[in-house]
Amino acid sequence: MAGGDDLKLLGMWASPFVLRVKLALSLKGLSYEYVEEDLGNKSEVLLSSNPVHKSVPVLIHNGKPICESSVILQYIDEAFAGTGPSLLPADPYERAIARFWAAYIDSQMIAASTKASRGKTEEERAEGKKQSLAAVENLEGALRDCGKGKPFFGGDSVGFVDVVLGGLLGWVRANEELQGTNPFDPERTPLLAAWAERLWTVETVEPVMPDVSRLVEFGKMLQARQAAAAAGDGN
Repeated sequence: MAGGDDLKLLGMWASPFVLRVKLALSLKGLSYEYVEEDLGNKSEVLLSSNPVHKSVPVLIHNGKPICESSVILQYIDEAFAGTGPSLLPADPYERAIARFWAAYIDSQMIAASTKASRGKTEEERAEGKKQSLAAVENLEGALRDCGKGKPFFGGDSVGFVDVVLGGLLGWVRANEELQGTNPFDPERTPLLAAWAERLWTVETVEPVMPDVSRLVEFGKMLQARQAAAAAGDGN
């Protein structure tokens, strides 16, 4: 694998945003040092590398930190343009479309899913679920239009949008057990359902995907913590 000692990734195993970077590095065939961060006791390296958000992921390349998952993905694609497949299309219009849908996933789908699972009231959670379903249906249309009948958003091979959305797949499977919901329902969104199964089995994707049972246990811990906090607020 290319890369080596000049690449270091600061992450947290359960983070879907960190998984995005792991997927990109694996797809590109880049080797790197991975450093697991304790987000309850953040390292000085993390705090100094990302002083604005103080969060993971952070990719450190030749001593220089790059923050925010979508920015890191684009950096990897440009900095290692001659290594492995390109994540973003060569055509400027298609590249802009890929960036649009990647931003949509973060600004609409994730925001709605967060509201659906963590909303303070039943009404807020119901509204979040409604928004989440609408966002996923829009992504079903995007896969149909961008993929043009091919296996991935990137066409015949995994691309930028595939990686951005693929970072969420571990939690999609975990939430199916935790909450009994699957946003990529085979009946409502058959293209996305097939895409999710297909992406998980890609040779360079499967090895970096998280252990879903471990995510489920972590999710239960977060739910218990949220319930305890809500009970405390009610006193």
